[in-house]
Amino acid sequence: MKYVRLLAADSVRYGILESEMIRLIDSSPFDAFQLTDETVPFNEARLLAPTPFSKAICIGLNYRDHAEELGLPIPTDPVVFLKPSTTIVGPKEAIVKPAMCTRLDYEAELAVVIGKRARFVSVEEAQSYILGYSCANDVTARDLQPKTGQWTVAKGFDTFCPYGPFISDEVDPSNLNVESRVNGERKQFSNTRHLIFSVPVLVSYLSRVMTLLPGDIILTGTPGGIGPMERGDTVEVIIEGLGTLQNPIV
Repeated sequence: MKYVRLLAADSVRYGILESEMIRLIDSSPFDAFQLTDETVPFNEARLLAPTPFSKAICIGLNYRDHAEELGLPIPTDPVVFLKPSTTIVGPKEAIVKPAMCTRLDYEAELAVVIGKRARFVSVEEAQSYILGYSCANDVTARDLQPKTGQWTVAKGFDTFCPYGPFISDEVDPSNLNVESRVNGERKQFSNTRHLIFSVPVLVSYLSRVMTLLPGDIILTGTPGGIGPMERGDTVEVIIEGLGTLQNPIV
């Protein structure tokens, strides 16, 4: 299924994307739900980020070429940092470049969406705790990111976690093309088969550190080719089977 979250008749609703039409459901993907007779054309919908989250758990340096372009060693364990819930924005919502930032970067990433409470999950069990997958952009104030030490300041500003346009459980996370574009020009292109730490490994590892809650997302890392965005630009994250996440920079 493909799950969306949208504003319908001034209410936040969830729905199932069926071709070019959204069929609203009576609750959320995290509960038992029923399809309703209410529909909204996908191209007319006011889409929101597919889930609210308590945290976005991000994996740094999970593609070898990205670690190399930053001049950092290939990690032997996952490099983990968090984005707060206030970073979230949905499709077509603006990314705000902070006044204190001189270089704002895109980072196209596959997002793993947690479907149910997860704690001490094995690698073999991990898939059963995943609702599906989506596009995300790990927006980064690169000039505020030290090569050593914490990354929270550089990656934790409001609007620094665009996410969407929908969640799908119909893709294979181990073999998806991942791309970013700025003003229509391709900037990054790779495939999730090049991830150093796979999705099941990450879910298991993180669940041994913290409780993963329904709606939380794991950003699995970005490939090489990072670069800057400026006010007035439009950035896109395009992942095979997961649509296009587009956001303007203001």
